[in-house]
Amino acid sequence: MPSMTGDDMVPQNKKLKAFARKLRNNATRQENRLWYEFLRNYPIQLNRQMTILNYIADFYCAKARLVTPLDGSQHYTEVGASRDAARDDVLTALDLDILRFSNLDIDNNFSGVCETIIRAVHKRTDTPHFPHD
Repeated sequence: MPSMTGDDMVPQNKKLKAFARKLRNNATRQENRLWYEFLRNYPIQLNRQMTILNYIADFYCAKARLVTPLDGSQHYTEVGASRDAARDDVLTALDLDILRFSNLDIDNNFSGVCETIIRAVHKRTDTPHFPHD
């Protein structure tokens, strides 16, 4: 049975922790940009490469119950889209919102991505709307 984390009560798979750490240490350029230029210092805590059941979320905000995947080209194949849909169904059943962006979104509309995340966190937490610099 998966373990449950503290306040967020999301079931985790401890067997995936080492792989999640590896993904964190080998993050894509877009994941690093979103983390280091925005999410790392966001006033509400987010985690990188969070295990949830048999999945690893690129970014997870426990307070907002928000999963934010960044999708590379492999997600836009028939197999990738099918896997994403199955994962989204499982995560949605856990009352998690999914806010999906492509790597191109990060490259071409970084401030828009940040603003969308701010609005989603604000909506799910009723916290002040923190502007992005």
